[in-house]
Parts: sequence; C-alpha cells; structure tokens
Amino acid sequence: MAKEKKDPSEYTVEEKLKALYSLQTMLSEIDKIKTLRGELPLEVQDLEDEIEGLNTRIEKHNNEIEEIRAAINEKRGDIAEAEALIERYKEQLDNVRNNREYDTLTKEIEFQSLEVELATKRIREGNKAIQDKLADVAAYRQTLEERKEDLDAKRTELEEIVEETKAEEEKLREKARSLELTIEPRLLTAFKRIRKASRNGLGVVYVQRDACGGCFNKIPPQRQLDIRQRKKIIVCEYCGRIMVDPELAGVKIEAPEEKPRTKKRGIRRKSAEEE
Repeated sequence: MAKEKKDPSEYTVEEKLKALYSLQTMLSEIDKIKTLRGELPLEVQDLEDEIEGLNTRIEKHNNEIEEIRAAINEKRGDIAEAEALIERYKEQLDNVRNNREYDTLTKEIEFQSLEVELATKRIREGNKAIQDKLADVAAYRQTLEERKEDLDAKRTELEEIVEETKAEEEKLREKARSLELTIEPRLLTAFKRIRKASRNGLGVVYVQRDACGGCFNKIPPQRQLDIRQRKKIIVCEYCGRIMVDPELAGVKIEAPEEKPRTKKRGIRRKSAEEE
C-alpha cells in the first residue's frame, strides 16, 4: 500500500527548516550555473533589442522618404499647374482692354511665379531630406549587419554553455519543484520574497561565528539558543533571512583550539627581614 503523502502544514518546524535549506541549496546551485553563463543572456537580449530598434528606424525612414517623394511629386504638379496659368495669363495680356485688367493679370502672373519658386524650394529641401535619410538608412543597415553578426556569435556561445549545463540545471529544477510541494505555500512565498530581495539570492542561512550567515551581524546568545532548538522559524532582525543552526545545514563547526596555559613565574620579593 502506497504511503500517504503528508500535508506540508503537518511538518514540524525542524522538518520545514530542513526542506527550506535543501531548497535554498538547490537554487544556489542553479544560480551558480546561471553565473557560468555570465552576462551573455543580457548581451543577447540587448543585441536583439538594438536590432529591433534599428529595423524600426529603417522602416520609419523609408516611410518618411516615400512621403517626401509623394510631396515632391505633388509640388511638381503644382509647378506645372502654375506655369500653365502663367502662360494663359500672358496670352490674356495681349487682349486686355484697360489698366485694371492688366494689373490683375500681372498680379496673377507674379503670384503664380512665387508659387513656382516656393514649390521649387520645397522640392530642393525634399531632395536634400531624402539624401540625408538615405545616408542614415545606409548607416543603420551597416550597423544592423554588424549587430546581427555579434548576435549570431553571442547566441552560439550561449547555446554551447546552455547545452553543457542544461541536463544538470533541469535535474536541479525538477528536484526543487518536488521539494516545493513539501513546503506550505505561505512559507514558500515568504522564502521566495526574502530570496528575491537578497543580493546574493540567499533566503536561508546558517549561523557562522555567532553571526548571521547573510549579513554577518552578531546574533545574541539567547537567539542562537532558540535557533538551535528549532522550535520556531527565526529570521535575522537585520536582513530578514531565515536562520538555521550549522548542524541542521550539515556544516561541521570546528571548536576553537585551546591555547596551552603558560605558567607564570612568580616574582620573589625580598622580605623586610632579608633586607
């Protein structure tokens, strides 16, 4: 008959502490594996973000170039229309009947000529903007190719490291998941919160030289006694980490060597009589 699984809340404090410390040990091993990968995952992510940004800029510039070209074509149409009006107004000048008609036509020709000049200026500016943007696009494309090469190299390097450590990491993660099922949810959540807030990822530490193994602040003797008794879960009042005694953590603490006593040579004082 299969043994019925014990409810996590029914475990003794000592059993809970052992489970937490074991979980901490496994997670620390996973952290070491991640450290082996170094900054590569972040570098890969940064390169991917940069490549995405370059593609976005190239697409934006290309869209802007198309818009400018469309505007240039529109201005060319305006020039053609204005020049046609100028020609028509010039023909009408030959048939004017009074000064008023002449002035009106002259002003129209002048206005349309200014429109041609303005449109021509806008075309020049548009062509200049297109050249600048094309130069930018060319620079972006060159940078993009370089970043893609960097990304391929980093990905290959990362994949090699991941491949080397994948089996070990999966094994540790599977053990950690199984162990988490033996820890009551409230305690597990608290442990993960403490671990996340800790710079070195340690949520459970053991007492070292009368101090917290996480922040190394001294622990009062009475509190050390409470930790050794394992009757309640105790956290460091300075860093908030859960504390266990070295024996529970499987760490053997060597007793300090006693220094041999040296005999003090007494100083013989002369008595008053000897004097």
